[in-house]
Amino acid sequence: DLADTRAAEAATAEIAAQAGGLDAVVTAAGIDVPGRLSDVPAADWERVVTVDLLAPAAVIRAALPHLSPGGHIVTVASTLGVKAVSDATAYCAAKFGVVGFTRALSAELAGAYGVTLLIPGGMRTRFFDQRTEQYKPGPDAVLNDPRHVAQAVLFALQQPAGCTVRELVVCADVESSYP
Repeated sequence: DLADTRAAEAATAEIAAQAGGLDAVVTAAGIDVPGRLSDVPAADWERVVTVDLLAPAAVIRAALPHLSPGGHIVTVASTLGVKAVSDATAYCAAKFGVVGFTRALSAELAGAYGVTLLIPGGMRTRFFDQRTEQYKPGPDAVLNDPRHVAQAVLFALQQPAGCTVRELVVCADVESSYP
């Protein structure tokens, strides 16, 4: 449960120990409870920020001691981490946080590890399934295929030593949530 950051840290450390170390870590957590700030219960708002921002930081913190020299970190943010929209305060706050966290982490780890910020647009996943109709993409919305985003992660991870894709935006040509 990524809402329990200590459990996420412990699970990461356990997996790394079992594997004998890590070559890379990719954080791709994302939940949302859309609605106006005044309408979203505080516990839901805080869970979004915890899962979307604090858990990735916790996983990376736990992974760092196990990361191979020259290893790589990829964080998955969102186009709503660079463009704010109404009725998504928790999600935007968290994903803006992931953008800032990743940029700071890149500066902090420069020369030791590669750090990539991946910014995908909306994706065809179950992310929208539990939403009311007003918060679901329209029937003709053009969304990312998750495989394309996975290919972008692999592209970032496959760069030669000493070369890092710092930031990569992957979205449909007609993405409305990218500036």
